[in-house]
Amino acid sequence: MKSIEKGKAIILRKKGHSIKQIAKEIGVSKASVSMWVRAIKLKPNQLAALKLNEHSRSVIDKRRITRLRNEEEKRSVIMKKSGNDIHSLSKTDLKNIGISLYWAEGRKRGGRFVSFSNSDPKMIKIIMRFFREVCEVGENRFRGHIHTHSHLSVAASEKYWSQVSSIPLNQFYKTYCKPSISSKGKMDSLPYGTLDINVCDTALFLRIMGWIEKVSFLLLEKKL
Repeated sequence: MKSIEKGKAIILRKKGHSIKQIAKEIGVSKASVSMWVRAIKLKPNQLAALKLNEHSRSVIDKRRITRLRNEEEKRSVIMKKSGNDIHSLSKTDLKNIGISLYWAEGRKRGGRFVSFSNSDPKMIKIIMRFFREVCEVGENRFRGHIHTHSHLSVAASEKYWSQVSSIPLNQFYKTYCKPSISSKGKMDSLPYGTLDINVCDTALFLRIMGWIEKVSFLLLEKKL
């Protein structure tokens, strides 16, 4: 098999192809191609063509990097300008934001548990402020439950989410590890998994549901 690939590499090199082009075309490493074709001397016009092609690729790469940088700067300006529209938030704002977050990501069935699940640390911190400052949940009533994949570090996930939520580790349920053989070794979009925040409080659950109902009524039935 290697002799066939070597033969193809030699033919392509004699035609003036670069080591990188050959390796990509026949599906082998650049080191292998370099070893196979090291005895082949390219003609002056072939060397000039390779140099020109390499220069063209370099120019294209520089243009791409510049374009991406310019786009990022434009995005940053827009985001900074829009951020200037908001100067401060009140406790009422926190309440309304918390209600909206729970409406979107919280448990709305069962009636016994208040439960919120997410993988975004900022969202977890905000909902914890809502629970603490608006709902006045006592610290000893919080329970954390992490869902992660079996190939990830449980200890790292527990330490991470405990720091984010400020819930002590002794108030966490046993971490659930989902088998994930296919994803092992790949880049993980959720390296610490997902955190569930639970509070066993029927009265609080009903209060939050009542807030959600009132917010939906005001938004759907009345003009702002």
